Amino acid sequence: MSVTYDLVVIGTGPGGYVCAIRAAQLGLKVAVVEKRKTHGGTCLNIGCIPSKALLHASDKFAEAAHELAAFGVITGKPKLDLAAMMKHKDETVAANVNGVDFLLKKHKIDALFGLATIAAPGAIIVKANDGSTQRLETKNIVIATGSDTARLPGIEIDEKVIVSSTGALSLDTVPQKLLIVGAGIIGLELGSVWSRLGAEVTVVEYLDRILPGFDGEVGKQFRRMLEKQGFGFRLGHKVTGIDRTKSGLQVSIEPSGGGETSVLAADAVLVAVGRRPVTGGLGLDALGVALDRGRVVIDDRFATNVAGIYAIGDVVRGPMLAHKAEDEGIAVAEILAGQHGHVNYEAIASVVYTMPEIASVGATEEELQAKGIAYRTGKFPFTANGRARAMRRMEGFVKILADASSDRVLGVHIIGAGAGELIAEACVLMEFGGSAEDLARTCHAHPTLSEAVREAALAVDKRAIHI
Repeated sequence: MSVTYDLVVIGTGPGGYVCAIRAAQLGLKVAVVEKRKTHGGTCLNIGCIPSKALLHASDKFAEAAHELAAFGVITGKPKLDLAAMMKHKDETVAANVNGVDFLLKKHKIDALFGLATIAAPGAIIVKANDGSTQRLETKNIVIATGSDTARLPGIEIDEKVIVSSTGALSLDTVPQKLLIVGAGIIGLELGSVWSRLGAEVTVVEYLDRILPGFDGEVGKQFRRMLEKQGFGFRLGHKVTGIDRTKSGLQVSIEPSGGGETSVLAADAVLVAVGRRPVTGGLGLDALGVALDRGRVVIDDRFATNVAGIYAIGDVVRGPMLAHKAEDEGIAVAEILAGQHGHVNYEAIASVVYTMPEIASVGATEEELQAKGIAYRTGKFPFTANGRARAMRRMEGFVKILADASSDRVLGVHIIGAGAGELIAEACVLMEFGGSAEDLARTCHAHPTLSEAVREAALAVDKRAIHI
């Protein structure tokens, strides 16, 4: 007996499975199609979740090696059991992907595994791994197929010694010398993992700064912190080739604007130059779905130019972030159910899960200056925060940018321990159009790291108490 669905979602990453669950909650008949053997997409399988498992575990290793003695905890030199650390990562991944499978079943969502092709608006052909095919009829389709690692021309990734983020999560030994191409979030996070475990890390970046897109002051200070941790940087350079030799890899680099070539030795190379949307095989060209540099073009209601076909997440405009995809998934599900789903793109945080962490929401100083927007700045260092001192985590600061006339908060930038958690109150504040004064007059528990956020808000009006 054939079934016509209200919605079929292609892809069960954070955007896709959240979209499906919200649509089911609203009473729609939903199916999902996933090309992997497990749900969760890149994020849960080979991205966000496994990388954070290794970041946390490697931070514990580094803490035991270099920091516990200062607290009076004497352990001796720690010994690395890399296999056990990888087991922790794998168990974390399994628990999360199994959790998604449970949630889909709980909401009575039909889940199919295979490659999906949109044959026509309202019709999807699913080709399973065994070669069998199945046709799905549906009123609406949401494309949530995510992204993949961007490649460097002429450099072959084998996931053994020249790796993407996927291979970097599964190295079976700690490389003596790790070269990272790209100083963005992925490169610096995975570089931190292997640096803590003993690798000598060198980062080659095409631009003259790290973390492009983040606040410039944050990037400069973070670079100094990473250099203290042992990172080496070759900024303003590009990789032009990698030669495999018996003794290892020889990586040729030259200045971004052209110039003399130099060679760096490495045991492993991580290519982390960004990500690209995955839309191949969906049949979008035949359907006439508009694309812009590989991304699916959508309107403010996530609709493509073909009726009944929508898209969210990494395949559309905006930052390639799991939580952005989730919010879009919820919004489009609500729209399809006749509600008024919406995403506030000005209140989406971005986090770097290194130590210290970096978290940012809203505009940077550079962006405000480029737009000619007058603003005031409030900044407070963690060296003046009692909880940070008790934790011996005094690196970094909180910076708040507020409109010069209205005092509305336009951006918040944090570098320090727990920044990824601290940024949440800034997101809530900005979601409701709050001012620096609103935040400054909100009582914060003492002693907490969050007091630094309040103090930065007070500093906007030049009345910080503890500095």
